[in-house]
Amino acid sequence: FFFGASNKMCGILAILGIANGAETMRQRALTLSKMIRHRGPDWSGIYCMGNNILCHERLAIVGVDDGAQPLYNKTKTIAMSVNGEIYNHLELRKTLQQKGHTFMTNSDCETLLHGYAEYGPDFLTKMHVNGMFAFVLYDAAKDIYIAARDPVGIIPLYFGHGRDGSCWFSSEIKAMQDNCETFQALLPGHVYKSETHDVEKWYTPAWSNMELIPTKKISLKEIRESFENAVIRHMMAETPCGVLLSGGLDSSLVAAIAARYQSTRGASDAIAFPRLHSFCIGLVGSPDLKAAEAVAELIGTKHHSYTFTIQEGLDALSDVIWHLETYDVTTIRASTPMFLMSRKIKATGVKMVLSGEGSDEIFGGYLYFHKAPNRTEFHKELIRKVEALHMFDCLRANKSTMAWGLEARVPFLDRDFLELMMSFDAEQKMCVDAQGKKRIEKWILRAAFDTEMEKKDEAAAPAAKKAKTAAAEPKPYLPRDILWRQKEQFSDGVGYGWIDALRDHANDKITDEQLRQAKFRFPHNTPSTKEAYFYRQIFASHFPNDAACKTVPGGPSVACSTAAAIEWDASFKNNADPSGRAVAGVHDAAYKQ
Repeated sequence: FFFGASNKMCGILAILGIANGAETMRQRALTLSKMIRHRGPDWSGIYCMGNNILCHERLAIVGVDDGAQPLYNKTKTIAMSVNGEIYNHLELRKTLQQKGHTFMTNSDCETLLHGYAEYGPDFLTKMHVNGMFAFVLYDAAKDIYIAARDPVGIIPLYFGHGRDGSCWFSSEIKAMQDNCETFQALLPGHVYKSETHDVEKWYTPAWSNMELIPTKKISLKEIRESFENAVIRHMMAETPCGVLLSGGLDSSLVAAIAARYQSTRGASDAIAFPRLHSFCIGLVGSPDLKAAEAVAELIGTKHHSYTFTIQEGLDALSDVIWHLETYDVTTIRASTPMFLMSRKIKATGVKMVLSGEGSDEIFGGYLYFHKAPNRTEFHKELIRKVEALHMFDCLRANKSTMAWGLEARVPFLDRDFLELMMSFDAEQKMCVDAQGKKRIEKWILRAAFDTEMEKKDEAAAPAAKKAKTAAAEPKPYLPRDILWRQKEQFSDGVGYGWIDALRDHANDKITDEQLRQAKFRFPHNTPSTKEAYFYRQIFASHFPNDAACKTVPGGPSVACSTAAAIEWDASFKNNADPSGRAVAGVHDAAYKQ
C-alpha cells in the first residue's frame, strides 16, 4: 500500500518558553518523553534550541529508513513534531512545489510544515488537509509557535502551563501532569497560537451549524463510492497492516473494501502480507467471534480469532485506565478487549490496522436513535456525537492500540467522506422510512452495500442497461445476515458476560457507604454507580491532579447517547446505562426492566 509517504504515528512532547533555557530541561524532557515511548518505539528525536524543546517518539510505518523527526525546513528555522497521517499529501505537495517549496523528506506530514511556511499560522484554513494529525511547530526566525489538532480529534493532544510560565504540549497526560499546574485537551479543529496565547477554531464546516438542517438527498451509489475511496486512501503503509474485524457492520465493510482493494494489487505492493490479515477478540462463544469468522471466510482475509477470559480483562483494568487516561464507563468497557487484542496483533508483526469507528455517529447507528422524534433532532444529535468523538471512540481507538505501538486508522472519519455524509437529509438515515414504517438502524449504509438491491435496480432498468450489466454479476460485499445484523456495541459484542462481570466485580470492591459518600471524594463528575466509582478510584491513583479528572466527560447516557437525547424517551431517564442493551424494545437482548 505504498503511496510515497514517510508516515509519522508517534508520541510528541513539547516544552516552549522555558525560563532558564532549553538545556536546563533537556534531560527532564527526555525522561518525560520516555513515558509515551509506547506510542513510538522505533526511534526518538529531539529539538533543543533557545528556550524550546520538541521531543518525538516515532512509530515507523512508511519510509521506515528515513524521515526522523522533528521535521525541519531547508534552513532549519522551522521545526515541527507531528503525530499523524495526511491522506491527500501528494496533491498538497504538488501545489506547494509549484509555489517553489523544496521538500527535505518524503514525509506526508512535511506538507504541513511547508503549508505554514507558505500561508502562515492560519494555513489550515487555506489548505484542504485530509488526515488525522496533531502537531507542534516552532518558527525560530519569528520566535512563535503553533499547535493544532485534526477536525475530529482522532489524534490526542493536550496543553498546559508549567510553573515557570512555559507552555507544554503532549500526546498524553502522563508526560505533563507532574510539571503543569493546569492542563486540558486541545479541542479538535482548533489551533493554539503563541502570539495571542489563545486557542482559535480553524475548522468550521457547514455541517456543524445546528441551525442548518440539510435537505439534500443522496444516492446509495454516492455513499458506496465515497466510502470505498476513503478506505483506499487510508491504506498507505510500508509495513504489515490489517483490519479489526468485529463482525459488526462497520468493521466488516471496512474489511471487505480493504480486501477487495488488496486483491487488485500485485503481491510486491503488499509488502509483507500479500493477503490481508483480520483480527477479532471476544469471550469464548461471543457474538462477535462467530460473525467475524463468517465475514473473513467470504472476503478472503487471513483471520486471527482471539479469546480472553474475564479474569484477564479484570487484571488489565489498571493498565487500561493508565493508558486510556479516562474513567468513562463505556470507554473502559470497550477498551479493555481492544487493549488485549492490540498486544496480540503487535506480536504478529502488524503495525497498522483499519477500524470502523465513526459510522454510528455519522449515520445514527446507536440503538437509541430508534427513539429520535424527527429528522431535526436526529441530525442535531449526530452533530453532538461527532463533536464528542475525541473524548470517547477516537480516544479509545488511538490509545488502546498505541499502548502497544499499533496504529489504528478510521476511514469513516475521513474528512471528505464525513463532510459528504453530514450534508444530506437526516430523514434518509432515520430508523423509519418515508411511510413511517420501522427499519433497522443505518439502513441507508447497509443498502448502499447490498448487491441484492443492486440486482433489483438493474432488473427494473431499461433493456439497454440490463444488457450492459448482465455480464457483471455483483459480488456480495458481506454475508446478508452480517450486512443486516443488529448493532452491537463493541463492549457488548465481545460477550454479554463481560459487562455483567465488570458490574459484579465493582459491586464486590465498592461498598454502599463509599457510593453514598462519592460526592465528597469525587466532587467533579461524581460517579453514580459502583462500576463508575471503581474506575474513578483507579484513575485517581494514576492521575491525582484535579486537572486530569476534568479532561474526562461526564453526564448521563443511554446506549452511548448524549444527555440531550435522554429526553427523547421517558424510559431512558430510569435506565441510564451506556450499554446498547439499555434500549428496551429495540435490542434483541435488552435488559429486563
